Amino acid sequence: MPPHREPRRRSPPLPTPRGPLSYEVVTALRTGQDPESVATTDADPFGDDLHLALYTLYELHYQGFADVDEDHEWNPSLLALRRSLEQPFLAALRAAAPTDGTVDTALAGLLVEPVGDDGHGVSHFLRDDGELWQLREYAALRSLYHLKEADPHAWVIPRLYGRAKAAMVAVEFDEFGAGREADVHARLYAELMEDLSLETAYGHYLDVAPAEVLATVNLMSLFGLHRSLRGALVGHFAAVEVTSSPGSRRLAAALKRVGAGPAAQRFYDEHVEADAVHEQVVRRDVIGGLLAHEPELEPDIAFGIEATGLLEDRLAARLLAAWRSGSTALRAARRPEVRPPPPPAGCHRT
Repeated sequence: MPPHREPRRRSPPLPTPRGPLSYEVVTALRTGQDPESVATTDADPFGDDLHLALYTLYELHYQGFADVDEDHEWNPSLLALRRSLEQPFLAALRAAAPTDGTVDTALAGLLVEPVGDDGHGVSHFLRDDGELWQLREYAALRSLYHLKEADPHAWVIPRLYGRAKAAMVAVEFDEFGAGREADVHARLYAELMEDLSLETAYGHYLDVAPAEVLATVNLMSLFGLHRSLRGALVGHFAAVEVTSSPGSRRLAAALKRVGAGPAAQRFYDEHVEADAVHEQVVRRDVIGGLLAHEPELEPDIAFGIEATGLLEDRLAARLLAAWRSGSTALRAARRPEVRPPPPPAGCHRT
């Protein structure tokens, strides 16, 4: 097996705008000027324009963009615009993800795995019927998070206390490879992408990612960058860890079925075992420890769990509607890079 090629980590180019909001953000970053005043009240809180604008502004806190001044991370005008974009998104989440305010109720639905033919999620579809091109699309879209896996959740560490902080750091330590560069989960994901002949450059697939993908990534940054939403970020983290192990098992099976390479399978195999342990730590020590110090945050934790499920369901609906009709789930830009070579004659694939 050839030695692993370290993925390129240079900052990606600015994305192509999708409307007036993202146009103002991209133009401001490209020119170095403050953004013009732009109305956000009528924007779709789950739409492409708002979420690309938010994603672009949030990315200033991660790897940034090529040829963009790094000091824009704390530009007051951009921060004010970001706040005006966050408010309708957060309000829509609170309206669409109702909760009774208890963690036990919010977690209950996540702890029941469907049996037999009752599973209708993305990982079930890919395990049972997914074709290689669909798995490649899925990997490309998920790369917007997995190439910075665990980074958004790290924002919460200085906002926790005692047992919750110690447990959160222990789980994050595993996510970052337990001190071994070769085992950093973001690197394992880049190796998965290499096995699927995908581009591993950070942020490369931003322009093909629909709003439903961007929203799932933006949710983590929204919760992580606001101390007042620390409970919601812990809820998000819990939802991810509870659902990761069984979902990863199905995705590993899907990759094996289509003949993906060992590195592709390793990423999900790693998560099957590790996240089964993480789930217990998160529920018992991260959530339990946080509630021991700040019991008033229980409604926020429950909201984080419910909001995560809401956005994952929206993404699943987008992906499955496209794939079941034989269509791509990607936006038009650069689509040929993600699709595999044409299938043999007589094999239907659109």
